[in-house]
Amino acid sequence: MLIEAIGDNFFRGYRRGETASEAIFTRKVGHTQRGGRPIYFDRFYASQLGGKAVDLLAEGYNNHVAILQHTRAGGFQVSSFDANRFRDKWGHIHARKMPAALFDPKLLRPSRLGIDYLQPIFTNAFNESDAEHILRTAFAPGNLTQPYHSPNTDVNKRIRYIAD
Repeated sequence: MLIEAIGDNFFRGYRRGETASEAIFTRKVGHTQRGGRPIYFDRFYASQLGGKAVDLLAEGYNNHVAILQHTRAGGFQVSSFDANRFRDKWGHIHARKMPAALFDPKLLRPSRLGIDYLQPIFTNAFNESDAEHILRTAFAPGNLTQPYHSPNTDVNKRIRYIAD
C-alpha cells in the first residue's frame, strides 16, 4: 500500500533509490541480529508495534515511531513517540546504549533491575509453535546439504554504496 501511495518519484527526489520498492521493504526485527527465529515475545510485540504504526499513519501522525516501553509498575506497553525527539541538534539519530543499571559488572550478570526487565521476556519466550518449528527445522535432512541462508546477505544485496 505504501509503495503504491508514495510512488517512485518521491524516493528519486530524495535520492533514496530508483523505486519505492527499493526503499520500502519488510524486515523481521530482532532475529536478524540474534541469528535465529523470533521468539514468541518478539512476534507478539512486533505485531502490536506494527498495528500501532498503522494506527499512527491512519490518524495522520507522520514522523512518529511506535515504541515498546517498560516500567516496573506497568510492564511492557506499546506507545508512540515523535521521531524528532530522537534526533540530536544536527538531525541525526544515534544508537541507544543499554542502561548500565541493567547489568551488575561485579557479578557479571543482570542486576535486579535487569532481571525484572528480562523476566517477562524469558517467561513468554517460547510457545508450542516454537517447539514445532524446532522439530521441523533443526533436524531437517536438508541441513546436511544446504548452506546456511543469511538474512544479512539479502540486506547487503539491497545496499548500494556511492563511490568517491
